[in-house]
Formats: sequence, C-alpha cells, structure tokens
Amino acid sequence: MSTPPPKSVTAALLIIGDEILSGRTEDANLSYLAIWLEKLGIKLAEVRVVPDVQTMIVGAVNALRADYDYVFTTGGIGPTHDDITVDAIAAAFGVEVEFNREALAVLEDHYEDGDFNDARRRMARAPVGAALVDNPVSKAPGFQIGNVFVLAGIPRVNRAMLESLKDRLVGGAPMLTRSVGAELAEGAIAYRLGEIQNAFTLVSIGSYPYYRAEAYGVTLVLRSVDREQIDAAFAEVLAMITDSGAAPNLDPSNLV
Repeated sequence: MSTPPPKSVTAALLIIGDEILSGRTEDANLSYLAIWLEKLGIKLAEVRVVPDVQTMIVGAVNALRADYDYVFTTGGIGPTHDDITVDAIAAAFGVEVEFNREALAVLEDHYEDGDFNDARRRMARAPVGAALVDNPVSKAPGFQIGNVFVLAGIPRVNRAMLESLKDRLVGGAPMLTRSVGAELAEGAIAYRLGEIQNAFTLVSIGSYPYYRAEAYGVTLVLRSVDREQIDAAFAEVLAMITDSGAAPNLDPSNLV
C-alpha cells in the first residue's frame, strides 16, 4: 500500500483598505506573512485585496474561509469611521458586534484618564463569540472567529499579533525549497521543464528569467512538502541544465 502524500495546510490573506488599492500605501505584510507561515508548515495559497466596502469584505471572507484552513485579514480595525472590518467580519459569520469586556479592560488600563474617548472605545468592539488576539505594541487587540484571524495593518503591530497567536495554528509538513540558476534562456528549456513538472505533480516548479552582464539566465525554484519528489525532480532539473550546455549555479547569493 502506497504512503499518502504529506498533509498540506493552507492559508489565505485578505488585505483590506482603499489606501492599498489607490497606491497611496504599499502593503508590507504579505511577504512577511508568507515566510512566517511557511516556517509553521502552512502554505499561503491566495491573496486578495478589497476596498473598505462591507459587501466585498463579507464576500471575500466567506469564500476564503471555506477554501482554506486559515484566513488572515489586515487593516480596518482602528478608531475611525472607515474602519469597518469588525462589522464586516461579524456580518460574514452572521453574528452581532459587541464591546468585548476583556478588550475594554485592556484599553481602559492602557490610556490615561480622559484619553479613552468614544473613538478609542471602538477598538474594543468584536463579533460575539470572538477570541481576542493580543497586541503587545499598541494594546488594541485583534480577534479570531472560526478560522479567521483579524489583524492590524501596521506592520510592527501585525507582526507582534502574529507571534501572540502562533500557538493557535497547527501546521502540516514543512515546505521544502530547492533553487538553481543557469545562463539559459527560458525558451531553451521550457519544453523539458514542462515534462518534469508533469512528472512530479507534488512539486511546484517556478521559472524566473533575468538579464544581466548582457546574458540571459533563469532561476528555477522547486517547492514541495514531499522530500522524495522534490529531490527527484531537482535531480532532473540539474540534468536538464547540464544537457542544455550550461553549468548549474547553486549559490543562493547569485540567484536572481
């Protein structure tokens, strides 16, 4: 009886905010989250960006939470009128919004007397039944409901929140990566590379061309949770490069 392939645990990121779509603010969380999750054995499989429109947030959240093990959202949980993520997430789950007692206590303790105004009180709102995500930086918490984690968009706060919820995530087999470069044009290896990909269905093979020193080159990146398949596929890739008359470059510092 054959051994089943290692379990893959997947996640999606939903970036919320008009400022991202307008180009005024550049997202700084995607790359960090992908790398952070990979270390836990979780693959970031999809990313969406939506404006501050409740119906669009609701639709995206419900689609993503049905398709992936975990969903992370960033943005829209601050004190201003356009921070509507809390209400949208509650609507997606069909529950009401409440002032979370634990969140209120944290924020009341954080602010000086007279500074905890109505705007800041908004940051204590959460869907009924949500579990808070600690924010050791600015104290206003995120929250978890179901498999959805709602986090701040500010990178420093976002990363601190991730660390505080790490124990709630269960990863699968760790993602393995193999990389190699060669001074070859993509067109020269495309057909055989496709054959290798078709032969190793548990391996994702990416081809990334570059041009430098007046020569074309390509970096090939293989990713898989299956060690046997990725090692076999990588051996085929190295043979393909050699057969094409090039020398494999295994130095990561020289891969573009």
